[in-house]
Amino acid sequence: MALTKVERRTRIKRRIRKKVTGTPSHPRMSIFRSNKQISAQIIDDITQTTLVSASSLHKDIAARTDINKIQQAELVGQLIAQKAKDANIETVVFDRNGYLYHGRVKSLGEAARKAGLKL
Repeated sequence: MALTKVERRTRIKRRIRKKVTGTPSHPRMSIFRSNKQISAQIIDDITQTTLVSASSLHKDIAARTDINKIQQAELVGQLIAQKAKDANIETVVFDRNGYLYHGRVKSLGEAARKAGLKL
């Protein structure tokens, strides 16, 4: 029997999380993407705390109606990188959360790299 889209992504997510963990020196940057929004969190898996988060629901990004979802993801990437710099986080481990590294996920990651975050 074929897997549903959600079951397939969950299997991929588990396979990725076996290898990717966040430490205090290299926290994990996890991406979540829905049909309309995208968000990112920088997580320390040892203490199980979210250090920094950013979302397309942020007031500066949500107010922009002239941009598409890929440009929205770039703004979220820049925002998460800026917040990470303010929290003295320079290097993170990228967790694509079961999504393909393509489109919005890719643009968020590349924008965070351009803004100075090491992935």
